[in-house]
Amino acid sequence: MRVGIVGGGASGLSCAIRAKSKSNEVIVYEKNNKCGKKILITGNGKCNYFNDEFNINKYNSQNIDILSEIINLENKNLVLSFFEQLGVVPKVSNGYYYPVSNQAVTILQSLMNEAISKGVEIANELEVLDINVVDGKYEIITSKGKDIVDVLVLSTGSKATPKTGSDGFGYGIARKLGYNIIKPLPALVQLEGNEKYFKDWAGIRTDVEVSLYENDIFVKKEIGEIQLTDYGVSGICIYQLSSKLIRGLNNGNKELISINFLPWLKEDITIFFENRNNKLKNRTISDLLDGMLNYKLVNLILKKNNIDSTLNYNELDNKQKEMLFSDLLRFKINIIDYKKYDNAQVCSGGVSLLDINIDTMESKHHKNFYIIGELLDVDGDCGGYNLGFAWLSGILAGDNIRSIYD
Repeated sequence: MRVGIVGGGASGLSCAIRAKSKSNEVIVYEKNNKCGKKILITGNGKCNYFNDEFNINKYNSQNIDILSEIINLENKNLVLSFFEQLGVVPKVSNGYYYPVSNQAVTILQSLMNEAISKGVEIANELEVLDINVVDGKYEIITSKGKDIVDVLVLSTGSKATPKTGSDGFGYGIARKLGYNIIKPLPALVQLEGNEKYFKDWAGIRTDVEVSLYENDIFVKKEIGEIQLTDYGVSGICIYQLSSKLIRGLNNGNKELISINFLPWLKEDITIFFENRNNKLKNRTISDLLDGMLNYKLVNLILKKNNIDSTLNYNELDNKQKEMLFSDLLRFKINIIDYKKYDNAQVCSGGVSLLDINIDTMESKHHKNFYIIGELLDVDGDCGGYNLGFAWLSGILAGDNIRSIYD
């Protein structure tokens, strides 16, 4: 049997390694000059390749109930065992898995060494232009001619980070073959608003609690570092909310985030400031805030609420205090847009999970046809979850291929 895998990224390489046996051929079609370009930039080049907290709450899908069937302890151990067999020594920090070398190239080289040692054929700089079903087999039309394979695996990735070669080609092939495509949208990406004060807070980084509201109904909360920019907001806690928020925007919903700039404050804010003011005598309201927040943010909040920074805390009236406390704990921003695919780490949406057998990743409509990785309607939080699904989907598909044809 001849197995063709279109796309040499995380899911494609893991599938190739597991699918290869003595009784079949496996070829990876990769249009770039080498496989795994996206792996190399993951985790700022350190490759956070997995997470100990491998659970369904870290994922998004239009069919989350189907996805939940494979996000479990058994498959977590399956992925960890896979990397152990590759010889990758992990460094685990707060549940985040990195290679002990702190280099993404370690992960990619381990995958490539294993694939080549097993006899997987890697065809670099070979672009797939089209795919047809011919007499129960698959005709792959490439930039260098035609090829016929018995088993086809689509692992082309999404539209995110196009500089790595992701151009959405797989969506077109899947749609042509009759598969339902849930609209792909950028995810793990920066969010935009249109407030005039954004230019005044650009460059600030601070730890916050951010809550997402859709049509004024609470959706989700995240805690972490936020980056305040001249267009809106960025940072990991923003990325974690972006998938749900962007899909909501595209459905015509009102999307609002509320920022708590004092997530560490456990007592009543009025009591806190009264005690702070009594302790730090004869200080202005600006002085009281400067000890807790970036001075640019202090100036912005005071200016936004028309509060004179030279006033003492006791000189503020109740209305001024109410507005100040509201912005410190519930600073509201209407999100109207988002950065596009060039900035996105992944995409939400993709081939519907209703079209595949989730335990094997094989199509329900075409025999010997598999769809894996980011091409599917699955996206996860930052922290190794998207790579985690890529490895798992590739392993499940590869194991099923090998079990049938070995």
